[in-house]
Amino acid sequence: MALVPIRGLYEAHLTVRDLDRSIVFYRDVVGLTFAHRVPERHAAFLWMGAPRETMLGLWEIHTSPVFIRSHIAFRVTLADVERSVGELRAAGLTPRNGETTIDEPVVLAWMPAASVYFDDPDGHSLEFIALLDDPPRPDLGSVPLSQWRIIQA
Repeated sequence: MALVPIRGLYEAHLTVRDLDRSIVFYRDVVGLTFAHRVPERHAAFLWMGAPRETMLGLWEIHTSPVFIRSHIAFRVTLADVERSVGELRAAGLTPRNGETTIDEPVVLAWMPAASVYFDDPDGHSLEFIALLDDPPRPDLGSVPLSQWRIIQA
């Protein structure tokens, strides 16, 4: 039994090398809404989706040499996952699945969910993901979305 029932994730935080560059990236490329900046703490906060629902905190490394590569997945619609491959390329980013460059979303069949990964300017792994209504197929591993649709037909 859980101590407190969890209703969702409210916030996640990333360390970044250049706070201004990261604010621009997450606001203008990823599409998050700027919420607040705390200059004395070298931090900024952006809303994911509607304000007050989910937040991303960015913390400039400043003088610390410690940097950890992190991962965040953004829940989006299936249409947006499909569109993201071209949009990422147009923004100069590489859509991928793991280390492999992709031309279409990949379905993580155990969930199942359509997914496209890409990196932010600091090398953090970001993902656009849309859960699918189909039954899970863990035996398939991950397959291109077009192949998934053929299997499900």
